[in-house]
Order: sequence, then structure tokens, then C-alpha cells
Amino acid sequence: MSETSNIAIVIPAAGASSRLGSPKQLLQWGDTNLLSHCIETASSVACKEIFLVLGAYKDEIREQLTRQTVEILENPGWESGLGSSIALAMNKITQSPHNIDAALIMLPDQPLVDLDFLKRLLKEFSPGNEQIIASVYEDGRIGVPALFDRSYFKELSALSSDKGARKLITENLNEVTAIPGEGKLKDIDTREAYEALYRATHQ
Repeated sequence: MSETSNIAIVIPAAGASSRLGSPKQLLQWGDTNLLSHCIETASSVACKEIFLVLGAYKDEIREQLTRQTVEILENPGWESGLGSSIALAMNKITQSPHNIDAALIMLPDQPLVDLDFLKRLLKEFSPGNEQIIASVYEDGRIGVPALFDRSYFKELSALSSDKGARKLITENLNEVTAIPGEGKLKDIDTREAYEALYRATHQ
């Protein structure tokens, strides 16, 4: 990817964490929390803008953010699913004066995703080639973190369901460059999953 390329990062963090019963975004991770850790990782990428989308627990999350290097968007329709949060951010990106070449979508509940992994995604990207650079999970699924060329911005802006960006990836597999996750794509969906991952990485 060219040094002159412009990317924006989208962090959808509007969900209610229903399986945990408390804000997943604010679970402890080292000396911070999952969301602040994600923002810190995103901030280490050379990008033009970072958009954080909040919904459930928005006030509580705002109070506990340790870094304010992001533009915060509030999604009033967050209950309709992840896609609506991505669409909200993408509509802002399409209006950006920075002429954004690509959007990188990353999730706060994947704390093992680091700068090195994101650089691997960015390295594969060449602006204007209708590319999607996506991550491959251990079970073979392809998903986020994923980098989308601007040619997909209109479709991303129209997302509304809980399927999020994965639907767009599966519909355009011929344009996808898949990057193996190599053990870094550990989602946290339950309290047990969080505790197991925390123990494994904080000894």
C-alpha cells in the first residue's frame, strides 16, 4: 500500500453484549479495557480518521474511554445490528474531505489483533483495484478485521442487519485477499471466553 494512500478506521462498538450482561467493551484488558486497547491499536496505524460507533451503554463508555483520538458517532438504531453501525460510519467517510481510499473495520472484542497483523492487511492493498483484504479464522470463516476499497463504500453504507461486513465479503469472494489470522482472531462472546483468553495472555 502506498504511503500516500488514505484510510479510515471504523470501530463498531454499539452492541449490548447480551450474553455477558454487562458492557463487553469495558472488560479489563491489562491496565485498560477492551475498547481503549482497540483504539490504541487503531491509533498506531497511519490513517486519516478513526470512527468509533456507540449505542448501548454509550454514556458509560464515554466516561471510561482513556483516549479521545477518535470521532465518536452515536447509532440510535444500534439494536438492528452491527451493519447499521458500519453504515453510519461509512456515510461519514463518504463525506470526508480526505478522499479516503479504503476503510478498515476492526472490532473491540479481538484484543489479540495487533499492529503487525493490521500492517499485513494494509501491505496487500493497492488503491483503486476493488480489493477486499479480509482475515481468515481458524474454522475457515472469512471476516474482520477487513479492509475495503472505496468501490465498496456505497454497499457498506447500505448495511442494516446483524451480518455486518461479512455478508459483503462472501458476496465478493473473487475480489478477496485472505490473510490467515494465525491465532489472533479470538472473539470474546461469553464471560468464559473472556476469562480464558485473559488468563492465557496475562500471566
